[in-house]
Amino acid sequence: MHPHSPSRAVRSARMVAAALLLMLFPALAAAADRGAWAPGVAYVVGDIASYGGKGYDCRQSHTSLVGWEPPNVLALWLERTGNPPADTQAPTAPTGLGAPSKTFDSVSLTWGASSDNVGVTGYEVFVNASATASATSASASATVTGLAANTTYTFTVKARDAAGNRSAASAAFSTTTPTRPLPDTQAPTAPGSLRSTGVTSSSVALAFNASSDNVAVTGYEIFVNGATTPATTSTTLSATVTGLSANTTYTFTAKARDAAGNRSSASNSIAATTSNTAPQGSKVLVGYWHNFDNGSTNIRLRDISSKFNVIQVAFAEPVAGAGSGTMGFTPYNATVAEFKSDIAALKAQGRKVLISLGGANGTIHLDDAAAKQNFVTSMQGLINTYGFDGLDLDLEGASLALNGGDTDFRNPTTPRIQNLIAGTRQLLNANGSGFLLTMAPETAYVQGGYAAYGGPWGAYLPVIYALRDRLTYLHVQHYNTGTVTALDGRAYAQSTPDFHVAMAEMLLQGFPVGGNASAVFPALEPAQVIIGLPSSPQAAGGGYTTPANVQKALDYLMKGQSFGGTYVLRKAGGYPGFKGLMTWSINWDKFTHFEFSNSHRAYLDTYP
Repeated sequence: MHPHSPSRAVRSARMVAAALLLMLFPALAAAADRGAWAPGVAYVVGDIASYGGKGYDCRQSHTSLVGWEPPNVLALWLERTGNPPADTQAPTAPTGLGAPSKTFDSVSLTWGASSDNVGVTGYEVFVNASATASATSASASATVTGLAANTTYTFTVKARDAAGNRSAASAAFSTTTPTRPLPDTQAPTAPGSLRSTGVTSSSVALAFNASSDNVAVTGYEIFVNGATTPATTSTTLSATVTGLSANTTYTFTAKARDAAGNRSSASNSIAATTSNTAPQGSKVLVGYWHNFDNGSTNIRLRDISSKFNVIQVAFAEPVAGAGSGTMGFTPYNATVAEFKSDIAALKAQGRKVLISLGGANGTIHLDDAAAKQNFVTSMQGLINTYGFDGLDLDLEGASLALNGGDTDFRNPTTPRIQNLIAGTRQLLNANGSGFLLTMAPETAYVQGGYAAYGGPWGAYLPVIYALRDRLTYLHVQHYNTGTVTALDGRAYAQSTPDFHVAMAEMLLQGFPVGGNASAVFPALEPAQVIIGLPSSPQAAGGGYTTPANVQKALDYLMKGQSFGGTYVLRKAGGYPGFKGLMTWSINWDKFTHFEFSNSHRAYLDTYP
């Protein structure tokens, strides 16, 4: 669900029933190097396939489908740590090399993509027949910098694949850089008519008139209370300063800047006062704030939008290997004292701050009593140090799996699952009835247990069942998933209102586990169920759903107001007590100018 990679590395796919049965009855064919991955192929455990220039080992026997490419279904494929299958075929040479733009010291190049029997992994750009590449690129474009003005250069490009094979050179292309321009020392004019266009309890929206410049204005900076560092920047004629305190007066100015770094004088100064903290309805918005830089946005914990009720701090991870049980957490871009102060500030606003365990890279194995005790001791230390309000179990990948013969979710026999339940229960008891427990499983580990129960499929069900009396929210990740079979026997695909309604109602109605009518996972209370979503297309490999389609699903779930989809609610009137939405992540939400939190907070607040 929640990767440490720039867009949060993709998770295991959810299997339709027929494919899930293949896991339980694998093909008898011997494992082999199967070459390039393709749909419609029966793979068995141990098979090797190549995709995108990388090699993958088959983890679960299955017949492949479109959408189940190895990097998208980590439950089925594991990227090889050794060498991929031998590849000696070079890519084709790039074609159509040209320069759509250039400056006095750089040339931007584009070319036609090469092809390869496995996959092109990148390109190398050579200047004036040099043996050493001057630039590399993963796509069919690159910019060569550090050139001399008014000079002719000749470029060629070669493609390469993961095995190190390089193509022949493209046809040579020559171009001359322009003469160096005179330095730009003229600053833009000051922005005019700075004004406030709206306030909330934690933000002030501003607008201003455009500046002019002898070359071009490239952006604007907003300053608060005379600070020398801008509070925010904008490339348009408006900006919103966030992270402010409620019922407080702030003074703002704006400056324009150009590409040469020249800044205008300050605009007129204005004062604006934030509102008191607005009351919110009964629905909650849960957001993950990640403790690492993955290319989204770095944001101080105290500056999180007031629209989030529950903040999941991601992640606490094992510090001495997956099986040690000893957990650690180090604040990012803040000292321990600053981070504790930020948590205290959020709690003073009536919000809950939880510590989330695991994530895509934080594999946790509590295989014995010693690991369980290390887990309890180290987690209690983190809770005491930072004052967390609760615990979130975000265990993914190999963290949870059912051992062979573990067939009853009500009485699990897998030590890893037994110890997780016991350790979590110990922490809940030690921290009192007000201590929150949330979980963020992938669909394969919950709804996937409807079609098959074993291995990863349904592996979260015994944990949820055993701790349901203390479970505050279950927000299954409705993303980075393949199709999943719902209560009506149909398979639904992510990113659609049908998928969100169908997956949520499985938890609200209960379902027979592994198709066994005598082993029904009981329904959760509507107030315990939340839908988990990516806040932007960049936040996950798949599953982003537009706010309009999310709200269609919620109208149906909470009001019984149909949008005309395929899935039909078992409870025609809906579930008014359904609790809300979760997102990965708060950081990506800020990156996309708060589209998720602004639209969905306003929608959720229409409910009492």
